[in-house]
Amino acid sequence: MRVAVIPGTPIFELAIACEVFGVERSDLVPGWYDFGLCPTTPGAVIAAGFVAAQPGTLEELAEADTVIVPGCRSVHDEAPPALLEALRLANQRGARIAAVCSGTFVLAEAGLLDAKQATTHWMHAEELARRYPAVTVSVPRLYIQDGNIWTSAGTAAGIDLCLELVRHDFGAAVATELAARMVVQPHRDGSQAQYARRPALERSARLGDLYDWARQHLADGLSVAGLARRASTSERTLARWFVAETGLTPQQWLHRERLGLARELLETTRLSVDLVAEHSGLGSAANLRSRFRTDLGVTPTGYRRAFSRSEKPDRA
Repeated sequence: MRVAVIPGTPIFELAIACEVFGVERSDLVPGWYDFGLCPTTPGAVIAAGFVAAQPGTLEELAEADTVIVPGCRSVHDEAPPALLEALRLANQRGARIAAVCSGTFVLAEAGLLDAKQATTHWMHAEELARRYPAVTVSVPRLYIQDGNIWTSAGTAAGIDLCLELVRHDFGAAVATELAARMVVQPHRDGSQAQYARRPALERSARLGDLYDWARQHLADGLSVAGLARRASTSERTLARWFVAETGLTPQQWLHRERLGLARELLETTRLSVDLVAEHSGLGSAANLRSRFRTDLGVTPTGYRRAFSRSEKPDRA
């Protein structure tokens, strides 16, 4: 196993691979990984002032059975041409290639993600899709395997991906024990959608007042017809305006706002799940749970546990 190290590689993403694969663990299982770091520029400096005693080469990386590409300094930086060529050679040999967070952009630049599914940090997903239209970008997933290529979402999702690689190589028991030693979950439920920030409030001369009014009445059973009446226009025209300004239909926009309000209530109040559903306009606790499972991959209770400072729910 070899890890590509680009100048400016974030130290945390690099450290994930070093911790999971680079620590000798013969007491856990025989035949642990032959691990090495391969800088893309000559010299022993690896990242953030750290050095490697015996840094590898890109030739070694091209011959490795598994290649890891940690995050890069900026998704707008071009990857070193020598690294791109080494990745292409490794891919032609059928090597397993995995990217952590923004490292997905390096694989995309090398052409390894064409006609494949991939993910990256939710903040960069739109940019990835725009620059590389041949890639099918799946934002919610914490990590994705498509053939011999693996990609992960934000930094912590790199841990999830690396543990999954261990699970593939040595089985669930070894991966679970390694996770326990690292004091992390062996497998996380949910998707990175639960971590994405709510979008900025839309403002426009045409619909700004309607957005504000609707957000104040999400619990009132708003419908697309009601929004159209409020805007003094037809449903068809309203739909055209919404898509032009938000990229969403009015119904999709209402759902996004209700889900966002439910998340805010779970984060900032101790309201019961039933009352959160009622106040956010999602109706019943059952519907709230269904929407959270579908859109965020987590239960409302799990979401509150992860993001709220409240301890006991209000029942009133």
